[in-house]
Amino acid sequence: MIGAVRSAVRSGTAIRTHGTGHSDTPIVETAGTLLNTSAVKGIISIDRDTCLVTAFASTPIRDFGDALWEHGLALANQGDIDTQTIAGAIATATHGSGLQFSSFSSTLEQARIVDGMGAVLDVTRADTPDLLAALQTSIGMLGMMTRVTLKAVPAYYLHEQIRILHVDEVLAKWDGLLADHRHFSFFWMPTDASSALYGFPPVPKDHCFVKLYTEVPAGFDGHSGDDRVDRSYRIYAHEFEPNFYELEYFIPIEAGKRAFAAQRQYMLENLPESRFPLEVRFVAEEDAWLSPNHRRKNIVLSISGVPGTDYWPYLRDTDQLFDSFDGRPHWGKLHLTTPERLMRLFPRYDDFKALRRKHDPHGLFLNPHLHALFA
Repeated sequence: MIGAVRSAVRSGTAIRTHGTGHSDTPIVETAGTLLNTSAVKGIISIDRDTCLVTAFASTPIRDFGDALWEHGLALANQGDIDTQTIAGAIATATHGSGLQFSSFSSTLEQARIVDGMGAVLDVTRADTPDLLAALQTSIGMLGMMTRVTLKAVPAYYLHEQIRILHVDEVLAKWDGLLADHRHFSFFWMPTDASSALYGFPPVPKDHCFVKLYTEVPAGFDGHSGDDRVDRSYRIYAHEFEPNFYELEYFIPIEAGKRAFAAQRQYMLENLPESRFPLEVRFVAEEDAWLSPNHRRKNIVLSISGVPGTDYWPYLRDTDQLFDSFDGRPHWGKLHLTTPERLMRLFPRYDDFKALRRKHDPHGLFLNPHLHALFA
């Protein structure tokens, strides 16, 4: 990997890398070299006393589960997909749900990168705090990660409860569901056929498939019916054929119910036969400069459309609606943001661009999509 970057520096050729293909978006594209780093994976070390784990950058999230558990540790939170590389998850602020838990970006304590001049840098919280805060959500623009060190937590079990609730009941219990559970998220189903897209049991139109997670001590056996208790990393992952063509924005938690209600109303009025659910999650604030959760708690709203069809009018309308609530984009999903918006929404936007130019003065890690936003 180091040799490939240095070769690109000598030739002035753009270079990007890709993860596992979870996010089919323009951030991966390049007219230069697209480097396959899938072989650069594996856990390097685990320190139970400090809760630090070091791994090669292309290690998939799912590979951390058993390895950490053997040392009495676990990842603090996860989403329902665990196939992404850890570097990709960090670089795009990939997240789970729960207002006390931030994204994978916030867990990064140290990283080794090869920058746009071919220099190998060890970026640490203690010695280079600004560079770390920029790197935590950098979309691959500051350098190519070769290894990362994450903060883990003591191992824990989760009690998963799945509930099918009418949307009015979810709205009425909203604050309690957030307060009483470690993890609260839901899918709102616009039609009776929506739940089948994600492999869920049948959920009626205008109802929600609600996930509730509570942390429990090891050995707890208070579940019944469809509820599950297991190691945390076994609970998070959900097997389904994902739809990659997704737009996802982060909206201040204070506006959460209003933003959800507005998007639901738009879908009912304009897309009455749409099968794709509206997914709702919650994320804590963090310091990463380009994280959508920079210094604020968020509700996360995700929409999708039929692959291979032209649903850009829907995306444009939703983008405008979410922007009216100061929505910040998920970097690994479709979005329609602009430099002017980024300046308004991200207080450290100019600081990030300055560091990017310092560590990649020739723009080797940019592509047309990123050049338009961060050159």
